[in-house]
Amino acid sequence: MKKKLVAVIATTAIALTVSAASIASADAGKGKEKLGSLLSGLVSKGTITQSQADAITKALDDAKTAGKAAMDKNRAAQLAVITSTLGITEEALKTRMKAGDSLATIAGANKDALIAALVAFENKEITDAQTAGKITADQATKMKANLTVRVTERVNDPRPPRGPHGPKGEPAGAGLKMRA
Repeated sequence: MKKKLVAVIATTAIALTVSAASIASADAGKGKEKLGSLLSGLVSKGTITQSQADAITKALDDAKTAGKAAMDKNRAAQLAVITSTLGITEEALKTRMKAGDSLATIAGANKDALIAALVAFENKEITDAQTAGKITADQATKMKANLTVRVTERVNDPRPPRGPHGPKGEPAGAGLKMRA
């Protein structure tokens, strides 16, 4: 349950870790099966060795693990921003969100403070990614454009985001939409 709530909190971190995140969100192993088939074909043709194919598969697994760890760390940090700004526990937040309350409803009079805190958090994440060379200045500028509007929309939205498997997947929770 706690992991589902944490998953709800993901926002621009997904955009900040695009390469790792895209690998981490491989479609339930189908991408890995296709890659394995492709690599097997290349090994059979002599284009690459089995050792090289194994190294590619290991690199994919390592990138997936690193991407998941980065997203989990960001979700936890963002959850901490939300709970500390609202002065509530994770459990209380989870309960209210499961009941269908938006973050705006939960925040009440603290809605503007929550939006400001989330915008500051996301701006820092974008700046840190730019400083680390993960994104360009142009990408950072584009990501920061209308950030307050996007965060406000997510805070006001009581609908749960789609699950990891699309519309038929289990919803990750309510409140914030998972957007890049």
